[in-house]
Amino acid sequence: MTNRRPSKTSSRGSRSSRGSTPTGRSSSTATSTRSAPAPSVRRPSPPTESAPLGVPLLVLNLKVYPNCLGADAEKVAADLERLGAAAGVAVAIAPAAPDVGRVAAAVGIPVLGQHTDPVDPGAHTGVLPAEAWRASGARGSLLNHSEHPMAPLRVEDAARRLVANGLVPIVCARDVEDARMLAAVKAPYLAVEPPELIGGPRSVSTAAPEVITRTVAAVAQVAPQTHVLCGAGVLSRVDVRRALELGSRGVLVASAVTRAAVPAAAIEELLAGF
Repeated sequence: MTNRRPSKTSSRGSRSSRGSTPTGRSSSTATSTRSAPAPSVRRPSPPTESAPLGVPLLVLNLKVYPNCLGADAEKVAADLERLGAAAGVAVAIAPAAPDVGRVAAAVGIPVLGQHTDPVDPGAHTGVLPAEAWRASGARGSLLNHSEHPMAPLRVEDAARRLVANGLVPIVCARDVEDARMLAAVKAPYLAVEPPELIGGPRSVSTAAPEVITRTVAAVAQVAPQTHVLCGAGVLSRVDVRRALELGSRGVLVASAVTRAAVPAAAIEELLAGF
């Protein structure tokens, strides 16, 4: 089971014709003023086989912050869906495991797990197999986040199981060499996040831009179809714009939104960088 597709939205900002508005001309001329053209709305690129969640992509990891659990997770997801559509940017959200089903039922954007265990469903307690995500309505899962690391072979196995269940893996790497090794998994997305910058005040795109450029080059040599995302300290539109300029196809963020006084405003700020 997958979460429902987002409904189509009409172009925002369209205006009605101004033909009935006085123009300063005599009505006997039968000449009316042209309607002002409605501003165009950028649409996210549609999902493809190589980019099943779309690109450019913003992935929001809610972790288990107390202000992003339960009904609050739904609220943040709804804001992300609305603002992502308005900005024309593909977005996805990774809520805490107990909230995945309720969020997937409430929004049309891709909902992701934060971790997947490479095990068959059955006599296991406290694990998260790919089949559980599929049944909950998730569209995929993060793998090997630095806060939940996995051995490389387990990353590969978990990614394979996700794909076999029609789900999308996003593999996380700590640095360039880690990314080079994990590129062999050939996941659709690979996010590089130096752990020392996660949750900090400096973005990887400004504090260590070479991490992005070298990761993009390293991944391209092994898996040219894999889209590189970047994370760690991404807080503003400037950070996002710089990450894209360096070759990233999107960002993986958490604290910029989860610690914000107004999460919707933080989301809007990040989206302005695309």
